[in-house]
Order: sequence, then structure tokens, then C-alpha cells
Amino acid sequence: MTEGNDEAESYFAGAYWGARKETPEECARRLEAFFSLLGRVDPSFIHWYRQGKSRKDALKHPIEPTLAELEKLLRKGKDRIVEELGFRFSAWNGASDDYDGSAFKVTCGGYSPRVGNACVLDLPSRGPNADRVLTTDVLRRLVRGLALAWAPDFAVAISSAHLQLLRGNDPAEIWPGWVLYLARHPGSVPPLPAPVRIEPVEDKGTLIILSPERFTVSSPAHVALAETVRERLDRAGLLKPLSV
Repeated sequence: MTEGNDEAESYFAGAYWGARKETPEECARRLEAFFSLLGRVDPSFIHWYRQGKSRKDALKHPIEPTLAELEKLLRKGKDRIVEELGFRFSAWNGASDDYDGSAFKVTCGGYSPRVGNACVLDLPSRGPNADRVLTTDVLRRLVRGLALAWAPDFAVAISSAHLQLLRGNDPAEIWPGWVLYLARHPGSVPPLPAPVRIEPVEDKGTLIILSPERFTVSSPAHVALAETVRERLDRAGLLKPLSV
């Protein structure tokens, strides 16, 4: 089945973890690994630019994804007042069409209980990049890359509409979206109904893929399946972040 283009929903992918103190070099190593993994996920994720005042300005500042350069950029993103807030970094992929572009933001090395660490990518919503990226296979590889690079509590590829629905129905802090990664838990992932797929991510954790086709909240079957999965994961105690 060809995965269609549903313009009513926008999608993003993110990795999230709790307080974890890391040096600029440690964060740069994770970022370097992430850039390497991104380039293997999709051609639109190979080239990245520092975000500027305009598209023309940003294109003058390509990011060289070397450890030394990334550490330098991360140091520039250090909070000048509160050290425990960690380091911030952002990038844009230079797409000529805003709807077909991607960007991501990272907060890394923060150890304040008030602010979590995360790497969040806004994904293309329509156009040739979106047609490729918004597929189960690409998002599976993207979420896997997020998990391997950042060692988060969880990572997810989800539509904004689905996230709003989940937040309205349940206060759980982990969102079982289209593709979900859970770090290794004391309990195992329970049996889940077809067509859900479960895959190990090395010895780090587990991928849970809800649907082989594009997940949309406009599909009652998709929403019902997601709710069943959410209930089973919640009963198994797997929807609370590991880090404190």
C-alpha cells in the first residue's frame, strides 16, 4: 500500500531524557553521531545549516559536523547564567520550501530537574521530502537513530494532532505514537495486537511500530489501535520516564 499524503496532520520526531550532566565534548560526540545517523536515514537529512535571520543568511553558514566544530557551537549555546540548564543547538536542512523542510533543536547536558533534555525534529509536511520521510521505514530508522545517538528515556515519531489527543485523554509523560522507542525497562513490553511490530534496538531498548501505513487521527482504526497499545503499556508500567 502506498502511504498517502494527509495535509491535515504535521509530524515531528523527538528524543527525551531527564537530568543528565554532560560536558560540551560529551554532547558534541552525541551530536556528531546523530548527524552521521541522520545522513543515512534520508537524503534531505545530509546537509544542515545554522539557523539565521533569513533563508539566504542561513545558507551562508553550513554546519561542519566534526567533533571540534560541534563542540564550539554547543559552547556558544551554553546558558550564560544557569550552568545546569546545559547547552542548546539548532539546525535547518536548507530546503527551498518551508513545507518540505526540516529543522531540529537540541538541549543536552542539562541537569536541572526543572528542564528536560531533548532532540526534536520538525518534519516536512508536504512535497517530495515529505513523501519519502513520512513513511514507516524512514521514521523507524529515524527514531532508532535518535535512540542510539542520545540514549533517551524514550523517542517517538508522532503527529501533532495525535499528541493533542493523547494529552487530552491521559497525563502519561511518554506518548505511544506512530513509532515509539522505550529504553530498557525493568518490565518487558507486553504482547501487542497486530499489525503492531516490536523490534529490539541493540541492547538499549525497544521499538514499537503501530502501523505499516501512515498513522493519522482521521482513521478511527488507527486511533483505536493506539489506545489499545497505550492501555497495555500503561498497565505494564512503561509510560513513566526512567530518569529523575
